[in-house]
Amino acid sequence: MSDPRYSTNSAEPVPRSLLEEKRAGEVALAPQTETAATPVPPLPLEADLIAQAKAGDQLAFAQLYSLHKKRIYSLCMRMTGSKAEAEDLTQESFLQLHRKISTFRGDSAFSTWLHRLAINVVLMHLRKKGLSLISMDETGEPAPEGNPGRSIGALDLALSGSVDRLALERAIGELPAGYRLAFVLHDIEGYGHHEIASMLDCSIGNIKSQLHMARLKLRDELRALPRQQERR
Repeated sequence: MSDPRYSTNSAEPVPRSLLEEKRAGEVALAPQTETAATPVPPLPLEADLIAQAKAGDQLAFAQLYSLHKKRIYSLCMRMTGSKAEAEDLTQESFLQLHRKISTFRGDSAFSTWLHRLAINVVLMHLRKKGLSLISMDETGEPAPEGNPGRSIGALDLALSGSVDRLALERAIGELPAGYRLAFVLHDIEGYGHHEIASMLDCSIGNIKSQLHMARLKLRDELRALPRQQERR
């Protein structure tokens, strides 16, 4: 008679002692699980990512893209007013970055350098569309009598306070491209006059002039909104 402990007949019960031995062996061989989560190493500094991307590291480039894509998209969106165009221009900006990142020497902040690259992409797109860009070498016309005096580069208090965000975005979209660019870079993106002048290869005085004219136009547009709403 065969030993029931080694029977292959599934109908016959396996002795309890063998089950206990099997379970004990499994427990002994089971890998030990960590009770504490493994710490995630911090991301490399941006300078390290840039160096790695310049050496051809695609993962480092992807991390740079993740760090900067929102601001570049925001810039493209405000300049074009079109989600589809902003998405295309954002992608084109990073394609240009992929081609030109080896030329980055660190003479300025990487974000400034990347913004200038994106601005060039946007300006080229606007020119291809046949839009008339106001020359950054032109100074603004003197303010007619009855309008506020020209305090070039000073904050226009008429634009401060509570302004409907959608109305402001629409008004920005109506600005001529040159004025819009100066306003977006200074009042929204937070760049100084000298930084914008460097990006656009023009004088600080011209930037201040176009920024002032942009604020005047925005103020007039926003002041007209209540009258337009009353007529509806």
